[in-house]
Amino acid sequence: MLVLLSLGGCFEFYDLFLMTYIGPGLIRSRLFLSSYTSLFGITGLATFVSATFAGLFIGTLAFGFLADKFGRRMIFTYSLLWYTAASIVMAFETSTLGILIWRLIAGMGIGVELVTIDTYIAELMPKEIRGRAFAINHVVQFSAIPLVALVSWLLVLRSPLGFDGWRWVVLFGSVGAIFVWFIRRGIPESPRWLVAHGRLSEAERTIAKIEERVAAECGAALPSVNLQSATQASPNVTKLVHIFRRPYLGRTIMLMVFHVAQTIGYYGFASWVPTLLIAAGIRTTASLQYAFLVAVSAPLGPLLVYEIADKFERKWQIVWSAVCVGLSGLLFALQSRSGWLILLGVILTCSNNWMSLAFHTYQAELFPTSVRAQAVGFVYSWSRFSAIFTSLMIGFFLEHFGVGGVFVFIAAAMILVVLVIGSFGPRTRGLALESISQ
Repeated sequence: MLVLLSLGGCFEFYDLFLMTYIGPGLIRSRLFLSSYTSLFGITGLATFVSATFAGLFIGTLAFGFLADKFGRRMIFTYSLLWYTAASIVMAFETSTLGILIWRLIAGMGIGVELVTIDTYIAELMPKEIRGRAFAINHVVQFSAIPLVALVSWLLVLRSPLGFDGWRWVVLFGSVGAIFVWFIRRGIPESPRWLVAHGRLSEAERTIAKIEERVAAECGAALPSVNLQSATQASPNVTKLVHIFRRPYLGRTIMLMVFHVAQTIGYYGFASWVPTLLIAAGIRTTASLQYAFLVAVSAPLGPLLVYEIADKFERKWQIVWSAVCVGLSGLLFALQSRSGWLILLGVILTCSNNWMSLAFHTYQAELFPTSVRAQAVGFVYSWSRFSAIFTSLMIGFFLEHFGVGGVFVFIAAAMILVVLVIGSFGPRTRGLALESISQ
């Protein structure tokens, strides 16, 4: 079930990260300019990145409630189809404005999908392996990044059959729609969601089927439930407004501030890899090759921390990964040799993805089942809101202060992450979701 969910997320990550790698193709097609023009101009490449995050912001903020209302399984399916269809339309657009509009619409679907997958996994996985489950999820999902980097390297600067290479890259990722129904058939509805909606018999049947499969795999009967250690049900929290009351208010504010800052570190690098390499002195053709080599390391970060994902508190994993992002970014800015740029780019990518793994697990643990998707969508939307302006600010810093200015900006954001999570983050390791919600 975890692998099927993660494969669904693969298509979403491919679509999300293609904005990083098709930039040179959009410039080559004269649809966008590489230079920073003005804060609200639409012709700069930064605007394409901003349109993506504007869609993500709307999707996570305005439509996160759908998974709480209609179920994790249904929204997981239809949000995937939503952004796939929008991406196909975008691939045939010939105007800058048309591309921005359809990228915005695709981003809305991706935003809903991200929230739903995180909620789904948190509710399906036992507390003892929740961190490792998210690690596997991230390894599978991040495998899409080297794939889109490779396809872009091979196609972006070419025009097969007279069709711009970047358009082929977008269409290649849209094959996800073909597999979505097969993925959907292999995963059940979240039993926790069913219980929260009073559908107890359905929840019981779902759990019974899962237990049958596990017993068959183990070749033995499952141990009986220890009723003394069973946790209470989540509190009666049914509206998003409850996350602005105790005990959730502190968690909500903490995650809002965190997401504004972490986006600067994560997408400030991930969305600008080829452009930053060109600014560091690497020619355009080679920058896509080097960006691919950096992207290959994307699944490596979650894989390296798989064994410790449940052994250390999530909050401290976020803190130390942020420290690694800040330091490796500053060292990246000081380099001009290709070998060091690639090595530090790999370290920076692994650190960013470690932080991503930790916070995706963490934010899904902190809120009750009945509003989990809405709550995660709300706090996560602040990262999307931040990213709308982060891409423009990165373009500004790159234009006026060079690569060094970009990474000083990123390092300052990571200091804020360390302070807010280290000071105010609650502990969650080894606790059932219902216990954390009390």
